[in-house]
Amino acid sequence: MSATDDEQVLADTRRWIERAVIGLNLCPFARSVYVKNQVRIVVSRARHLDAFLDELDRELDLLVNTPAEEIDTTLLVHPTLFPDFEVFNDFMNVVDDVVAEHELEGVIQVANFHPQFLFDGEAADDPSHFTNRAPYPTLHLLREDSVERAVASEGGDAEKIVERNIATLRTLGAEGWKALLSKP
Repeated sequence: MSATDDEQVLADTRRWIERAVIGLNLCPFARSVYVKNQVRIVVSRARHLDAFLDELDRELDLLVNTPAEEIDTTLLVHPTLFPDFEVFNDFMNVVDDVVAEHELEGVIQVANFHPQFLFDGEAADDPSHFTNRAPYPTLHLLREDSVERAVASEGGDAEKIVERNIATLRTLGAEGWKALLSKP
């Protein structure tokens, strides 16, 4: 992957954050940490799963050992290692094990995003899937206390946030989603 490729991945990821995550208010605390430059975005160059897991180890250590005022959350993006959503989704079991090995359960949680993300039990064309779709396979490392504060600021009901996001995306629809993320 060249520097130019990395720049494109970063630009696409920032566009998604700015237009979808923040623009549609899919994540209640994203705006505040993003404008304060507390969101770390890392483009992985790992050529195989073991190297990617090493990067995940480093990012977990960095996040937990850095004050939230400097880095509140990290996006670990890999544009090529996980072209298949099912493989990426299965990989999340390994990610959960890594979090446990670091003894970070209850401290850090990892959300996953993928361009072909599908919720089990939903029709393949349901816009609700867009809540977890990003331009590239992405692991979002979140501090549990930041998530708890964000949920509390939204009335304390995480399920209401999920329901609101699904309603927003169903109203927007597939064409609206595509237009939202189209370049310039």
